[in-house]
Amino acid sequence: MKTMTPLSSRGRTWFQALAEKAQPVDTGLGSVLVSDATWGGERVRLLALVPDPRNRFPRARHGELGLEEGWALAHHVREAIAADRGGVKRPIIAIVDVQSQAYGRLEALLGIHLSLAAAADAYASARMAGHPVVALIVGTALSGGLLAHGNQAHRLLALDDPQVVIQAMRKQSAARVTRRTVEELDELGKTILPMAYDIRQFAKLGLLHELIAGIDADAPSAPQIARVKDRVAAAIADIRKNPGDLTSRLNNPEAKVHRAASIEVRRRLAEQWNA
Repeated sequence: MKTMTPLSSRGRTWFQALAEKAQPVDTGLGSVLVSDATWGGERVRLLALVPDPRNRFPRARHGELGLEEGWALAHHVREAIAADRGGVKRPIIAIVDVQSQAYGRLEALLGIHLSLAAAADAYASARMAGHPVVALIVGTALSGGLLAHGNQAHRLLALDDPQVVIQAMRKQSAARVTRRTVEELDELGKTILPMAYDIRQFAKLGLLHELIAGIDADAPSAPQIARVKDRVAAAIADIRKNPGDLTSRLNNPEAKVHRAASIEVRRRLAEQWNA
């Protein structure tokens, strides 16, 4: 019988790098990695989604967030919330390299929308319960995958790398929907920032807390890993100083320039709601 080897992924690379020798938590899934690492004497919970060629759902074998993955992430985030109730709230770090949600007939029939909603709700609940929540985007962050795993974090950090992509839809799919070529979409992305796939263009929307440059995303050196840990730790410290909500994604210079219309729409909605 042919032996199957795990597919490589940036999510796995960075999970292993940041967890170091910490004992992994048994998730029962090859696609969901969880560990409680110790950074500078403080415990942090790391969660990552990785490809699993043995996944019993074929649509979730290449790093997609599927039915079981959403429920598993929700369980292990809520497990940390329950364990820390009344004590020190450990930081929760979502390592993001996710190929969207899993698309398939079984997923639709069995309620993948509920699975993804459970994961998103768990991260939001952790944030509101006082856990510093950070998302470290190291690879692909597409559509429902990002919404369920990472987007509810207090702070979004990303590696400055050409293969780091944050978008609602893959280029090829967006090209079909808009009846344009991929090349035309790339050109539009240079002037219409929400359509850009380049992480530096995306950063101009003000959604990222920090873009970390000078890191080999696929094979980071020890100093590079230490630097990323330092930046995540700085984000955690910033959250503890000023936890707030997610309005920091709007109340910054980049957002005020490039998302002015969105900010104005929110202002008018709030004005009508509170009238």
